[in-house]
Parts: sequence; C-alpha cells; structure tokens
Amino acid sequence: MSGAGFILAINMFVAGLFSVAFFLVAANNKSDRVASWFGLAYIFGVGYFVFEFLLPLQIDPKFTGYLAFVAFLLALATVNIGVASRYRMAVPWRLLGAVSAISLTVNWFTFDLPRDSLVRMVAYQAPYAAMQLMGAWIVFRSRGRQRMDVGLLVIFALSAVQFMSKPFVALVTGGPGASAQDYIGTQYALYSQSLGAVLSVAVGLLMLMILVRDLLTDLTARSETDPLSGLLNRRGFEDRVEPGLLAAGKGGVPAAMVAIDLDNFKRINDTFGHEAGDRVIRTFGHLLRSAAPQRSIVARMGGEEFAIFLPGANLSAARLFAEGMRAAFGNTSFDGLPESARFTASFGIAEHDSSESLSDLRHRADGALYAAKRAGRDRVRAADHDIDAMPLHPMATSAPTRRPAGLS
Repeated sequence: MSGAGFILAINMFVAGLFSVAFFLVAANNKSDRVASWFGLAYIFGVGYFVFEFLLPLQIDPKFTGYLAFVAFLLALATVNIGVASRYRMAVPWRLLGAVSAISLTVNWFTFDLPRDSLVRMVAYQAPYAAMQLMGAWIVFRSRGRQRMDVGLLVIFALSAVQFMSKPFVALVTGGPGASAQDYIGTQYALYSQSLGAVLSVAVGLLMLMILVRDLLTDLTARSETDPLSGLLNRRGFEDRVEPGLLAAGKGGVPAAMVAIDLDNFKRINDTFGHEAGDRVIRTFGHLLRSAAPQRSIVARMGGEEFAIFLPGANLSAARLFAEGMRAAFGNTSFDGLPESARFTASFGIAEHDSSESLSDLRHRADGALYAAKRAGRDRVRAADHDIDAMPLHPMATSAPTRRPAGLS
C-alpha cells in the first residue's frame, strides 16, 4: 500500500471514530441535535473514503468518482447544518441547496475532462472550499465567540484555502495521475490526504471540545439554577456574590444585600393549594428579576426566601429598591386566584462593610428581615441603622398590609 493509501485508510478509521464520538455525545444530550449532525457528517466522510478505495478497482471510474464527490459534499454541507444549529443561526438551506445543485451538475459534466485539466480540478475543489467558507461565515456572524470558536473559524478558513490550492499543487507535484488507478501513488495524493486529515481531525476535535464545553456549562447552570423561579439557587448566588464583594472592597464602592421572605406562605399553600403557591413564587421571581439592576445577582435561597445582591448600591438605594418591590408585589394579581387575593413580602437590607464576609453580610440582612417580620410583615427594615432616617420610595405607601382573601 502506498503512503497516500495508508493515510486514506487512517482517515476512514478516524472518521468512523469521530462519528461514534459525536453520536455518544448526542445520546447524552437528546434535546440537542448538534452532535447528531456532526455524527452524520462523519458517516458521509466514511462513505467518501470507501469510494476513494474503490476507485482504482473500477474499469470506468466515473460513477464511483461521482459518488465520492457527492459523499464528501454532503459531509461538508451537514457540518454547516450542525455549525448553524450550534451557534443558533438560521441554517442557510437555500444557499446549501444552490451550491450543491450547481456543484453536482458541473462535476458530472467536467468529469470526462483530462485529469490534469485545471478547469476540471477547480470545478472539483471549489464546492468544497465554498462549503468551508460558509462554515467560517456562520461562526463569524455568531455572538459570544470564545477562543475555541475563533479557532474553529480559522480552521474552516484554512481548509477553504487548502481546497482552492489543490489544483495548483497538483500541477507543481506532477499532477493527480493519468487515471484513477494512478492517483493513489502520486505525490499530490500524499499531500491531499495528509493535509486533509490534519484539518479534518482539527475540526472534529474542536467541535467535540466545544460540545463538551457546552454540556459542562449546561450542567453547571442547572446545578446553580432554581428550576421553579428560574433564578440562581443558594450555591449559584454565593459563588457569584463572593467575587462581587471582593471587587467592591478593593474598589471602595458600596454594595448591599436584600433578604426577602414571602409573608404567610404556608397559609397560601393551605388555602389555595401548592400549585398556587408555585405560581406566587414564579411571579415574584419574575418581578424581582425584571426590576433588578443590570449587574445585580438575584436568587431564590430556598422555600419562600429570596435574596438580591446590589453592587454599587448603598443602604438608601437598596431601601428604595426594596420599597419598590414591596409595593409592586403587593399590588400584583394572579391568574386563577380570586381578584381580591393579594400577597405581601418582607425585606431586610444591609450595606456591605469592607471588612465583613459574605456570611456576616447575609447574617445582618437576615436579622433585618426578621425584624421586619416581627414588626408585622409587609415592610422593609435596615440593619444597624435608624430606618426612619431612610428615604421612602414614592410608592411605599401604595400597598397596605393585606392578607390573602379567605385567610384569617
């Protein structure tokens, strides 16, 4: 077996391994079809290498050579579908269809030209280059690119250049052989298969790494997210607030925490049912997230308890925010519940002292919250300050203390 033939066999084996790897990733993330598209692409790649092996055995290689071209074109087109799906871009179906239709037609009618014809070689390689440029363009237009995504873009661009360089490399290295049977023993075949293998493996490895990164990111997000409210859970909150406190202390900027508890929540469940209680939690979580400043960190700490960290906010600003939330929630109605049903929440606020830890800040905010509960609920209390000296929110008096309809 020639060097090019040996590399061709390795390429087929590697394509099969990548196909299996992508389908295994897909099996562990059934809601995402991206890995399946890549697994299918490498199956087409295996088909291409099979046809390449069969070419020297054919008396008339036109049909087998055409099938090899079709298989590889389908592999690259399927890669683009997977890339578009991964980066949440619209799949360019019309462009893919147009490039494929034109390429298949041109390739069929140029196949009978001499093998060393520049026109024939360009017609054969240009569709591959177009597909790779399409992949690079999809990644380029996506948002939130990280280093691996930029690396994928570069590999696609290099691969496009490699395909367009092949006709000229063939001329320099003595041509692609006088016949399909001669191709496998040429220097051009060695160059083509070797460089193609490197780029194919690079694309496969990068996409596997990107998909695994996505899976790990998704698992981390799930472990740090409360499924009912959609907010961070206690773990996610603490992991993000710690760096925020450190930055606030070093920068000498204020920061505050607001601890929140929904009033009489057990009675809500007992009176209206747990589904209504879940609806109240979801609604409050949505209100809190919608009202939160851009850099704030919002969480459901457990049960009916919530918290929000406000970087850049002093005690007065935190109180204004809490009063606004208290008024908004107190005036919120809920689908499926009596029109008169209104619910309230209590708030405890504490401004960060640069010398205290997250645990200390939370302890003071919780102490203020308990003071608000003891004072009758549906109110805001501040830690270690005279609350009467705090400015009231303009809407602070718009939500009087009420109990849910039907509660005693």
